[in-house]
Amino acid sequence: MEDPTESSEKELVIDLSMKAPAAATNAPISKDKKCFACNVCVKIFSQKADFISHFHTHTNEKPFSCNVCKAKFTHRKTLKAHFRTHKKEKPFSCDVCKAQFSQKYYLNRHFLTHSNEKPFSCDECGKEFSQKCSLNRHLLTHTNEKLFSCDTCGKEFSHKSSLKIHFRIHSNEKPFSCNTCGKKFSHSSSLKVHNCIHTNEKPYSCDGCDQKFYHKSNLIRHFRTHTKEFTYKRYSCDVCGKEYSRKGSFDAHYKTHTN
Repeated sequence: MEDPTESSEKELVIDLSMKAPAAATNAPISKDKKCFACNVCVKIFSQKADFISHFHTHTNEKPFSCNVCKAKFTHRKTLKAHFRTHKKEKPFSCDVCKAQFSQKYYLNRHFLTHSNEKPFSCDECGKEFSQKCSLNRHLLTHTNEKLFSCDTCGKEFSHKSSLKIHFRIHSNEKPFSCNTCGKKFSHSSSLKVHNCIHTNEKPYSCDGCDQKFYHKSNLIRHFRTHTKEFTYKRYSCDVCGKEYSRKGSFDAHYKTHTN
């Protein structure tokens, strides 16, 4: 696959230098050194190439495009980092869990999950998040905005990722497969639950009787057997031990002992 960042340096300078120099002010730092100051934000650069790259952030120009997916970028280094996603390159790995990433930014973001640091908090409810994108996603739950709708059935979603997962129902796509038996699933969470069958792991336990379950739904269903005992028969007669779910019925019964 041809690397789109391997274009000639000469072409790059000719293409970009025609648009940015008007905004640059050459101010001498010393007798034999010049700097380039941005007239928009007054930021100073020692290299003209760095200045030109910076100036595109003000003009919103994106001169670097990927020849695979046509995505455009302001900086050449951003294009280079993006291109790794096509080549499946993941040069940055986590020292804690060995997870690999194509960009250092994603590694740094991932590392917050290990440090338990949550620098982003919701002004509405105080909930904290390790990533800003997670906070932005969460904020939609307060506004109840559903910006993404399914073209097939019209169902609406707050998050693009939720729409993507939902669409697998229509496409019958099952990208997650079990390494043990080969069974395929639409969702990673379904595969995770399925794997418990092979490991015999039952992560959901009942506080009432310590019985364990593979699925959370089974635990909830089981727990109702306890709540029935305590909710539906909460009134017991001290005289005969008979139990009633309603106070009115219990009171009526109790009178039979006092009459």
